[in-house]
Amino acid sequence: MMRKEVPLGVEKACRRALALLLVAGVLPSGVAHAQASAAGASGTPVITLEEAVHRAQANEPSYAASLAEMRMAKLDRSIARAGLLPDATYHNQYLYTQPNGTANQAGQTGSQAAPIFIANNAVREYASQGVFNETLGLAQVAEVKRADAAAAVAAAELEVARRGLVTAVTGLFYGVIAADNRLRIAKEAEAEAADFVSLTTKREQQRESAHADVVKAQLQKQARGRELSDAQVSAEKARLELGVLLFPDPRTPFTVQGEDNVAALATKADVEQAAAKGNPELKSALASLTQSGAEVLAARAAYLPSLGLNYTYGIDAPQFAVNGPDGVRNLGYSASVTLDIPVWDWLATQHKVKQSEIRRDAAKVVLTAAQRRLIAQIDETYSEAAAARDQLASLDASEQTAAESLRLTKLRYTAGEATVLEVVDAQGAYLTAANAREDGRVRYRTALAQLQTLTGTM
Repeated sequence: MMRKEVPLGVEKACRRALALLLVAGVLPSGVAHAQASAAGASGTPVITLEEAVHRAQANEPSYAASLAEMRMAKLDRSIARAGLLPDATYHNQYLYTQPNGTANQAGQTGSQAAPIFIANNAVREYASQGVFNETLGLAQVAEVKRADAAAAVAAAELEVARRGLVTAVTGLFYGVIAADNRLRIAKEAEAEAADFVSLTTKREQQRESAHADVVKAQLQKQARGRELSDAQVSAEKARLELGVLLFPDPRTPFTVQGEDNVAALATKADVEQAAAKGNPELKSALASLTQSGAEVLAARAAYLPSLGLNYTYGIDAPQFAVNGPDGVRNLGYSASVTLDIPVWDWLATQHKVKQSEIRRDAAKVVLTAAQRRLIAQIDETYSEAAAARDQLASLDASEQTAAESLRLTKLRYTAGEATVLEVVDAQGAYLTAANAREDGRVRYRTALAQLQTLTGTM
């Protein structure tokens, strides 16, 4: 049942011998390369859980979309804050108007050709001005608050996506390890069944057992061969599912390297305390409520007046020059203050306020639902993790007991004290116990990852 490990010195000696044979031309290069690869010279990448998560973050589309939303929300916040500051524009214009054939008393010289359009100042008009505008009102402040809350929502949603991705990658990662271990167990079981066929055949030849024992052993070997084929398919599927998140080509061969030590489970009180502080779903619901409150404030701001300030400095004259005829100065400034007082908009503002209040009330419901859901998920996931943890020692003991039972049963069968059915039952019991042990480890690691996702400790 145990695989024989090749000593390190023997492996090095084999490699040196292969190299000498290759130089001497005794072995073809392809054969030597294949045997060197079989000796352990593999170039496949070794993937740890941390590396798997890092690669998945670069390849998973949902996480990439959440990351893009968070970045855009940060830019929206910067844009909203810029709305509190004055903006500057350098305005340049040349305006020509057809004269109407008469003169008027306007202009810098007291008399000028009159433009055909009375709204224009002169036949030729040049404008080159720096314009500064500032609008003061509650709406701008509310927009900054809304943008800050939206950025907080996007950050929380990104954390939700990240932790969900970590949970998925953790399950797939340890699923690959479990599938590889089940494949190893299936190979050992198939080899054990083949050895038992050989044993029953020898006992039949020595007239110590009936031919029925050989038939039963052959049936068992055939069943183990089918199970080995299924285990190979399952291992390939597990690798492809993880490879989709890790490589451009999911068929890329790789080796996973997991930790042998299983992480300890924290106390339930510590879990609840960490979840109250770091649960991303709860943070997202709180930020959404804050955002809806800012939207209510922005809607109500339409009831209040807004103050506009304008300052213009530059040239607006018939000549594109600092000074006009007779020393008239063209360069100068103008300033204006505007106060807009809302009077009547056919209840549009009132309805917008009502809409924002409805959204705020819905956000409150979402928050309370998130709190209740968090309490239930913590209890469910912690119970699952605790049960899986408590069963690990039992599963290990069951595998060891089943292996020992198989060894003793084969000895008894060799001595003629046990039947072939007892050996077959012992083989099936060991295979079941070994697979159950791998399933238990995946179950505990998956439950632990889900618990860490809820508490924000992953």
